[in-house]
Amino acid sequence: MDFKKEIRVIEDFPEEGISFKDITTVLKNPKSLKSCIDELANKFKGLDIDIIVGPESRGFIFATPLAYKLNAGFVPVRKPGKLPAETLKYEYDLEYGKDSLEIHKDSIKPGQKILIVDDLLATGGTISATASLIEELGGQVVGIGFFIELAELNGRKKLSNYDVESLVVY
Repeated sequence: MDFKKEIRVIEDFPEEGISFKDITTVLKNPKSLKSCIDELANKFKGLDIDIIVGPESRGFIFATPLAYKLNAGFVPVRKPGKLPAETLKYEYDLEYGKDSLEIHKDSIKPGQKILIVDDLLATGGTISATASLIEELGGQVVGIGFFIELAELNGRKKLSNYDVESLVVY
């Protein structure tokens, strides 16, 4: 399916110079949403995945149905203070400042095979931090999937140690 035809591009949002890729036009179409999940599943079938991890918040949209389709569990990665049980925190640098993510300490067991799924690959910072959390818990990142990749931001370079797949590349 040619998802680019369905993704709405909004120029100068959220600020001037940004070309925002709005996925709500794909998500509201049942055929497109199903095709998206099916295509992501095909990219990673045969990997015997135990857990699919989705970072907050749009990663949840893709990771949960993909976990269902691949007969895997789902684990959320969230911003600090959003998870109720004991967490592991990873702090990382942004262009202007720092950010951090958390995962439940008991969400991944050593040796489990993990697929990370998110809506968009830009600079790779969020996914690199997510992979670090998983690996600190002993999980093995066997793949990383995205709906959209913004190639000009070179996020794939930051994830060069992993098998990275994207459905749409700008």
